[in-house]
Amino acid sequence: MKKLLFIAFFAITATVFAQDNTPSTVGEHYTKKEVSIKMRDGNTLFTAIYSPKDASKKYPIIMQRTPYSCAPYGATEFKKSIGPSETMMKEGYIVVYQDVRGRWMSDGLYDNMRAFIPNKKEKTQVDEASDTYDTIDWLIKNVENNNGNVGVWGISYPGFYSTYSLLSNHPALKAVSPQACISDFFFDDFHHNGAYLLSYWKATPLFGIQKTEKTTKSWYQLPEVGTKDDYQFYLDAGPLSNLDKYYGKDNEFWQQLKDHSSYDDFWQKRGILQHLKNIKPAVMIVGGWFDAEDLYGPLNTYQAIEKTSKNYNTIVMGPWSHGDWARNSATATIGNIKFGDSISGFYQKNIEANFFRHFLKDNGKGENKLPEAYVFDTGSKDWKTYDVWPPKNAAKESFYLAGNKLSATDKKDGAFQEFISDPKKPVPFTEDINQKGITPRKYMTDDQRFAARRPDVLVFETERLTEATTLAGEILAQLQVSTSGTDSDWIVKVIDVFPDDEPETADVAPYLKMSNYHMMVRSEVMRGRFRNSFTNPEPFVANQKTAVNIKLQDVMHTFKKGHKIQIQIQSTWFPLIDLNPQTYVDNIFYAKPEDFKKQTQRVYDDSKIIFTVVK
Repeated sequence: MKKLLFIAFFAITATVFAQDNTPSTVGEHYTKKEVSIKMRDGNTLFTAIYSPKDASKKYPIIMQRTPYSCAPYGATEFKKSIGPSETMMKEGYIVVYQDVRGRWMSDGLYDNMRAFIPNKKEKTQVDEASDTYDTIDWLIKNVENNNGNVGVWGISYPGFYSTYSLLSNHPALKAVSPQACISDFFFDDFHHNGAYLLSYWKATPLFGIQKTEKTTKSWYQLPEVGTKDDYQFYLDAGPLSNLDKYYGKDNEFWQQLKDHSSYDDFWQKRGILQHLKNIKPAVMIVGGWFDAEDLYGPLNTYQAIEKTSKNYNTIVMGPWSHGDWARNSATATIGNIKFGDSISGFYQKNIEANFFRHFLKDNGKGENKLPEAYVFDTGSKDWKTYDVWPPKNAAKESFYLAGNKLSATDKKDGAFQEFISDPKKPVPFTEDINQKGITPRKYMTDDQRFAARRPDVLVFETERLTEATTLAGEILAQLQVSTSGTDSDWIVKVIDVFPDDEPETADVAPYLKMSNYHMMVRSEVMRGRFRNSFTNPEPFVANQKTAVNIKLQDVMHTFKKGHKIQIQIQSTWFPLIDLNPQTYVDNIFYAKPEDFKKQTQRVYDDSKIIFTVVK
């Protein structure tokens, strides 16, 4: 059961999100074959192939490579649904699943975010690109009734392998859709701008323990901590080094996290963005505006390809948390906010199915009706389409943090707002107590009134808007700050403050009054030691005014007339991120209890937030 919970969390795919069809449906229309495909270095990768029983025509191949298993295993055991969606399953594709190198029934050693080798000279030099090439080559030559076209898709970690497939350069690869794709573990999932995502600590065995043989059963154990109150558990645990007792030396990933606390060569070579050049297959990047796991990846993967390649490259961003678009939920709801009905179904039928059909079945011929950017406005709650992202009619606009106001007027008189940041009483990132040991996705739209009322959270907001303001694109916080210590975290949250007469939503949040609701729209942290370089951290000079810039990921959100735009700034966000000692130590993973000290934090009035505003 514990294994399945974490697979569902990290490997959110259409396979995991069983759709509304019985287990026998796939078996009625598809045959299944299990093979071990030999790679160039001699290792074999377990592969499950589902082929339509109707052999009167040829079909494209749609493939997913995953570290989360091809289960169920056995030639007579069928998934409840196959392919990216029920729509595509019914349209007919040869659907392939593969256990990546070192996982489950495949040979070799697993390498978390295996580094790409650009110029391979020996057969022993293998990576996920070569494994993808060798797999596609075998499938094209050995699977009956394929039409010679291959597509790849995947969500979360399988999304990373989807991006990686673009580097295989196999001529049969025509269409790829990386979805909620990891791109760099120093900015996705386990880190945000150098801050360690403590909320993922319990998941490290999933990635950090090598199996010793081929297996259909999990070989790792997740830690038992004896409580569901994560805030109290991590607070009582103290420094990160006290968590070592839960993991033995065989948890490679936990040791890697500790040994590589800055953006050194270990992390840099595992990033994939720098390799996305001259991409040939058609690409459709998919993500959710409220993805608590992988928001950085989709947005930056799209931008990287857009800058370096001339291929078809489009982006879809919806009102979803991690992988919601693969569900068949009747409503799209994140936490306390409902965004509409049948949004995922619309995406599956009218966007995703069209993309793969056009490039895999129609060979890219005829009219392609998809826009460059299909993005959902999370304020007005409707789809928008653009020829480019961010849209051409969006421009940068600065808002200054003066007093408790968020204003377009620059007031530089040297004033500041200050607060005491106490590691013994950190600001929680959610009011929820009954947590499951993983990041609650609902926090991305959660009511932030509880934080606004704390003395260690600064609040800046506009007056009630006299007309709607639409943000479309990235947000940059250019802060001028000081700390009485020598290290500090800086968290910036962008919040939509609803009007007093906001209608109740009893069907979504019957326990909550929506009057003056503080909906979080975007948030991000910067570990202050990395303010100038993620590779070379440096301390603050105590009480010295210092620039700290924080890039918040893109938004598509309309603040309606009568709403307010609010900014919250704080220095703890617990236990989403680990506690900064607020005194500089070389490696926070080895900080001692005496290193953690209360400090005074200041934000000066020449700090500003730069929005990308639609004109």
